Amino acid sequence: MKLIRFRNNGEVKPGINIGEEYFDASSFGEDYNESFFENDGLQRLQQFVEENKATLPKLANDVELDSPVARPSKIICIGLNYADHAKETGAAIPAEPIIFFKATSAMVGPYDDVIIPKNSEKTDWEVELAVVIGKKASYVDEANALDYVAGYCVHNDLSERAFQLERGGQWVKGKSCDTFAPLGPFLATKDEVSDVDNLKLWLSVNGTMMQNGTTANLIFKIPFLVSYLSQFMSLLPGDIISTGTPAGVGLGFNPAIYLKDGDVVELGIDGLGTAKQHVKAYK
Repeated sequence: MKLIRFRNNGEVKPGINIGEEYFDASSFGEDYNESFFENDGLQRLQQFVEENKATLPKLANDVELDSPVARPSKIICIGLNYADHAKETGAAIPAEPIIFFKATSAMVGPYDDVIIPKNSEKTDWEVELAVVIGKKASYVDEANALDYVAGYCVHNDLSERAFQLERGGQWVKGKSCDTFAPLGPFLATKDEVSDVDNLKLWLSVNGTMMQNGTTANLIFKIPFLVSYLSQFMSLLPGDIISTGTPAGVGLGFNPAIYLKDGDVVELGIDGLGTAKQHVKAYK
């Protein structure tokens, strides 16, 4: 299945993406949140869709999409998880995953505007594969780790590099600005992705390709990441793990290139759709 959430008269409602069409699934009666995933929501939703597909209201193709999952307990990000990205930033390849958090208040929809923060001069882009947790994971074995995954979606892990690297403290300051976590367009369940270790991911700015990588180059693969993180914290249903970005971020250019008012960012991952964000200065 491919899950969407859409906006209607100030409310966010659950929906389904079938083929090239969107359908309203609000009659299912649940949002795609922690409780949904925790209580076998995917299985129940699939049954609901199979039984009611013929009567689900069709949505307009230009319906306004929100993030495909409701705000989770946490967004966990993995830094420097592609060797080419570590190289372009001058960092050593990590011996263990580098972990940082991103505020959940940064979450927006896949086509929402990205707002350059007040006093920012170094807002950067990062296309990433996001993993959505399906059930509580604590001290799980790597061999069983994918049993705890609900599915995958596209994430633009936007970063303000001065806030992140030049202001002291942890990276979270440069990662958590409002609009810095566009997700979607949809959440694809595991069965929709044949080989998560071989997905092309890309990002362009104003039509120029900046990032063009593949998840085959992940240093730490998804089962390892789920198992590893579960040794330090409980991963709750709906939690998001953003798995890192390939080379081609603005910081990696010489001289560096950063987003400015009026830029257009487009990004996508094989089988997970594409997203597009217009960049606007803070007002």
